[in-house]
Amino acid sequence: MASTERPLFIPVILGTPRQGRRSAHPAHLVLEETRKRAGVETQLIDVRSLHMRLDDAGEEMKDPAFSETVERADALILIVPEYNHGYPGLLKHALDMNLKEYIHKAVGLCGVSAGPFGGTRVIEHLLPVMRELGLVTTFTDVNFSNVGKIFSENGELLDQSFVRRVNSFLDELLWMARVLRHGRENIAPQ
Repeated sequence: MASTERPLFIPVILGTPRQGRRSAHPAHLVLEETRKRAGVETQLIDVRSLHMRLDDAGEEMKDPAFSETVERADALILIVPEYNHGYPGLLKHALDMNLKEYIHKAVGLCGVSAGPFGGTRVIEHLLPVMRELGLVTTFTDVNFSNVGKIFSENGELLDQSFVRRVNSFLDELLWMARVLRHGRENIAPQ
C-alpha cells in the first residue's frame, strides 16, 4: 500500500444474537488477525447491537450507523454459524437493511458449526444472497468445524492452524478489496 493511500476499512460482522454463541470466538480471532494487517482498519459489528426495525421495510428499517459503516467499508467479513443448514434470520434482516452500500465490494465468509462441516452449508446458502446484494465473494472461505474443539470455553485458540487459514483468507480478501475500490473510484459503471 502506498503511504498516501487511505487504509482499507473492513468490518467483521458477527452474525448471530444467540446467547452462548460459540461463533464469537472465531469472530474475535478474525478481528485480531485483521487488525494486524498494515493499512487496514477494522471493527466488530455484532448483530445484537444493531437497531433493527421489524415493523417496516426498505429505507425505513435502516440502522443509520450500520448503513454509514457499510457505506464506508471497502469489504466485509461475515462470521456466520450454521443453524439447521441455514443462516440466522436476524443476520438476513440486518443485511437487507442496505443495498446500494454493498455494490461492488468484497465479502469474505466464515462458516461456524459444532459439527464436522464447518458451516459449509451456511456459506452455500449465503452465496446467492451476497450476489443479489451486489457483493463480490472471495473464493477462499474459512470453515470453523467442531468449533468447541478449536477454542476453549474462554475463547483461547486450541488449533493454531487456523491462524494460517485466516491469513490466507485475508490475503485474498484484501487484494479483492483493493482492486474493487480502485474500480469503484476510477472506472465508471456501464
